[in-house]
Amino acid sequence: MYKMPSIMITWIPKACRTAAVRKEVAAAVLKALSTPEIAKLADIPPENIVVRFGEAVDGFPLPKGFDIENCEIDISDEVKKS
Repeated sequence: MYKMPSIMITWIPKACRTAAVRKEVAAAVLKALSTPEIAKLADIPPENIVVRFGEAVDGFPLPKGFDIENCEIDISDEVKKS
C-alpha cells in the first residue's frame, strides 16, 4: 500500500499568485522530492505526490493540485524502480 502525501504551500506573495508561478513552484517541490535518494528514503512513489496551494485567489475556489504529470516532470527509471 502506498502513501499519498499532499504538500500544502500556504502562502505566495500576492504579486506572484499566477498559474504559471504556482506551476513553477510545484514543479520545483516535486523535482526535489522525486530525486532517487529522497524517493527511496520516503518510500513514496513520485507519481503519488500532490502539491496544493492553501490561499484562495480573490475569493475563487482553489485550483487543482499539481503532480508530476501536469507539471510535465519526467522522473527517472531509477526512481520508478525504487
